[in-house]
Amino acid sequence: MTDSEFEFIRTLVYERSRISLGSDKRELVGARLAKRLRYLPVSSIGGYCRLLRSPEGEEEFVHLIDVISTHHTAFFRENDHFEFVRSTVVPELLGRFRAERWPRLQAWSAACSTGEEPYSLAMVLAESLGRSAWPWQIHATDISHRVVEQARAGVYPQGSLEAVPPTRRQAFFQRGIGAEAGNFRVSAALRSKVDFRQLNLLGAPPHFSEPFHLILCRNVMIYFDHATQEELVERLTRHLVPGGYLLVGHAESLTGIRHGLEPLQPAVYRRPAAASIAA
Repeated sequence: MTDSEFEFIRTLVYERSRISLGSDKRELVGARLAKRLRYLPVSSIGGYCRLLRSPEGEEEFVHLIDVISTHHTAFFRENDHFEFVRSTVVPELLGRFRAERWPRLQAWSAACSTGEEPYSLAMVLAESLGRSAWPWQIHATDISHRVVEQARAGVYPQGSLEAVPPTRRQAFFQRGIGAEAGNFRVSAALRSKVDFRQLNLLGAPPHFSEPFHLILCRNVMIYFDHATQEELVERLTRHLVPGGYLLVGHAESLTGIRHGLEPLQPAVYRRPAAASIAA
């Protein structure tokens, strides 16, 4: 891959997704694009750049984002976040539920990847709110069409359920048989509580009917530059109810980023209760 080809790819990805590809990512991008070329009628990175500039480039850009995006995730990854939701967030919000006349608890997994994060959260909410009268819903989004479809299907190999205790496997998964032996599928009841859709967090403002009580946007900001991080946090904050929670990845921090959130503990922030929802 020549310098000009990498610069074209890097600029296009940044302009369209705001993902920042540093010079240290050149070898990685080249290797991933080489795999993509196997499925296309072009044989070089130069040809691929010409494809992206052509009328068919819009459709191919979707595949480009899939190729260069990292989708490392796992059930109950950074599990102390889920324990915090169970022990602190849910009890606190339940205390406000009737007083503030909320119709339901709304949560958002803002970069859901293949679905392990929102389904982990769904298990915690199902256990915590199962006997309450408070309905709940999770919205799960990702920039990649491919992983959203995979997440919506909710099918995972047995090896990826290592962090899911046997009691939760029994309660929330169905064991595959026949051709699906060795796989597990999230139960229909739990899948119905998670609404998946493709979304570019830095694209057109998303249209949600209600603000959120809890947003998980973890291990995403590490791919953005400082200005984009500030813009993203500001966007997420606008979608939180006053007193709502934002959880970021443990490798991330809002230190040095302008924001109006209260830090509660590492990687956990809350919108001040006195704030008002922006129009």
